[in-house]
Amino acid sequence: MADCPGKNFWPELLGANGDAAAAVIERQNPNVNAVVSTNPTPTTRDFRCDRVWIWVNANGVVLRAPRAG
Repeated sequence: MADCPGKNFWPELLGANGDAAAAVIERQNPNVNAVVSTNPTPTTRDFRCDRVWIWVNANGVVLRAPRAG
């Protein structure tokens, strides 16, 4: 994994609301764009320090600890 600037892992958001998690992530690291996506949704596999995927279930609850990439 590349060295990404700022905070790049948010285990404390596991189980949180996805939209609220996105706001927290973008506030804590303004270098990233937090993208909320329903699991399973096909996504690009390229690694990018400026992107955080937030995987949520049908109820909008975060399923995996968000991380940059």
